[in-house]
Amino acid sequence: MLTAQTSLQESIDDEEKETESEEGLLEERRRQITSYYSFYLYDTSRCLQQEADSDDGSPATAETLSLEDFSLSLIDTNLPAEGEPGLRSFIAKRLSKGALFEGMGNVASVELSLPEYALGCYYCLFQQEKTDSNSHHPEYVICFLGGSEKGLELFRLELDKYTEGLKNKVDPEICNLESCIKPYLHSWFEDCVLPIQRTVQLFQEQLAFLLHAALSYTPVEVKESDDRTKKDVDRFLSAASLLGLVQEGTMTSLCMAMTEEQHKSVIINCSGPVPQFYNAGRNKFCEDWMQAFLNCAERGNPFLFRQKLESFKLKATQDMNNLKRFIRQAEMSHYALFKCYMFLKNCGNGDVLLKIVKVEYAEMPEADNVVKVLEEFMYEEAALPPVS
Repeated sequence: MLTAQTSLQESIDDEEKETESEEGLLEERRRQITSYYSFYLYDTSRCLQQEADSDDGSPATAETLSLEDFSLSLIDTNLPAEGEPGLRSFIAKRLSKGALFEGMGNVASVELSLPEYALGCYYCLFQQEKTDSNSHHPEYVICFLGGSEKGLELFRLELDKYTEGLKNKVDPEICNLESCIKPYLHSWFEDCVLPIQRTVQLFQEQLAFLLHAALSYTPVEVKESDDRTKKDVDRFLSAASLLGLVQEGTMTSLCMAMTEEQHKSVIINCSGPVPQFYNAGRNKFCEDWMQAFLNCAERGNPFLFRQKLESFKLKATQDMNNLKRFIRQAEMSHYALFKCYMFLKNCGNGDVLLKIVKVEYAEMPEADNVVKVLEEFMYEEAALPPVS
């Protein structure tokens, strides 16, 4: 349908216009390649002592607490020396306002003296698991800086998981700083932000196969590759799937249905110079979005890849909701059934959408009958692409 293709192009064009302003181009390019971290020990005991020692016995206010009172001790950072105090001041103000909650990451924009432009900053307060209720367990604040606030916000879940990994590596004496913690902190940008970009650059036009597998929840096995490539593919599939946007029960049933099929997994063999896909499917929808991703690759902005991925998922979800609406109408109208068929035929993603609604409506007789009729029409007209 022309409307679906037009809205796809409009969504792509709108995003590109948003990041192409002449005034912010230089600043944007700097942020794209800049990444920092800063890791602090947060000693709450001094804050409690300050409160107890106040003259009138009333709690100390945010205005009376200095940076030293908050006892933010720097453990490690790769920020320039001139920029770190500004970040510490920013975190101290957040702590004074009670804006940091243990285990809950936040993203904000911070302006530091060096670099001389605003950066997105993910920051999180965490504490080690308590093994003894009577002992004092130190708290820590981790900050990851890079890109813009909007760009870093797209990776909040990845950064939450990465912070959880850091939590498991920290010991009370920080004895493993050089051997374990510092390398882990240095790798945050590589491990959280760049996997999507690396995946696009690796697969190029074959990315359509991976997008199709993500939408249809088809298992993917990567063979003859290094660990980083396997992790990159897993992270890309996780970020591209509709998990969280589609009903949980539907996704579980869809996953089970796909694994029970004869060709239960897409196989990617990376032994040669060009990765080879087996048992993989693709369609017009995924091919169009594959080209949008390749256009991003020319600009080299790692945050734009994730923005495109979110738009890709949003469009797939919108199409699925439209199909569901048409199916409900088709239960009572032959004309609506024809309109439903035309939508499936022209949206470019009919094979995937039909699989999803087939699973979801399996226990709803009237809707299930409509889906079966649509399935027959689609195969008769060869509108569903064969698996390659």
